[in-house]
Parts: sequence; structure tokens; C-alpha cells
Amino acid sequence: MKLRIRSNSIRLRLTISELDQFRTSGSVEQVVDFAMQGSSLTYGLSISATSEVITAEFDGRSIVVLIPEKEANDWVNSDVVGVESMQPIGDGRSLRILVEKDFACLIPRKHEDEMDAFPNPFMTGKC
Repeated sequence: MKLRIRSNSIRLRLTISELDQFRTSGSVEQVVDFAMQGSSLTYGLSISATSEVITAEFDGRSIVVLIPEKEANDWVNSDVVGVESMQPIGDGRSLRILVEKDFACLIPRKHEDEMDAFPNPFMTGKC
């Protein structure tokens, strides 16, 4: 799973196997270890049985994106690429949350493992 953070926006991109894990278990997570400091950052996606909209939580060590159960089921069992939400964070500002299926690139990138990526619908040749 890839995590992209930019300004007041977070995006998670799930591979085929991560989407399968999310479908069967209701959650998926990754950990980034910072060995020199002995700390880590955990980020993940979980189904929420109580939430009506996609939200994100941060406790100083982990980021969890919560997606309503019906919206999660509709997304994982369809060709829909992604789901998104705007979460109010105060002072008239919002956090944009986007969760997507991870497609293979159109242009090869060094050190990019795409063995488990979804086939890109715009791909005419092998990436």
C-alpha cells in the first residue's frame, strides 16, 4: 500500500493482494520503520461499522483511514477506481482523503515493483 501526503491531502493506493486482504479481513496496514530513531509510522485502511463518511485519524504514530462498510463493499466489488471524502478539520479547512486501487504505471520507473498492481486501462504495451 502506498501512502501519499501532500498539504491537507492523504491518499492510499492498494495493490490487488492488499485489496483482497481488505475485502476478507476489513483492514490492511503497513509500517515504515525509522531504525536510527527506533520509531515507526503505521498507516492503514479499516472498515467502520459506525461511520457514514470516510474519515482519517492520527494519534502521533499511526494514520488510519476509516471507510463505511457499505461504501467499502461497493468499492472493492466493482470497477470503481477510488473513493474520496473531505473531512472538516476546523477553521474552514478540510482534509482530502482518497483511497484508490493501485494501477501499473504507463512509463517504467526504476525501483518500482508493480507485480501486484492492477492492469492500467490505458496501457497499450508492457510497462
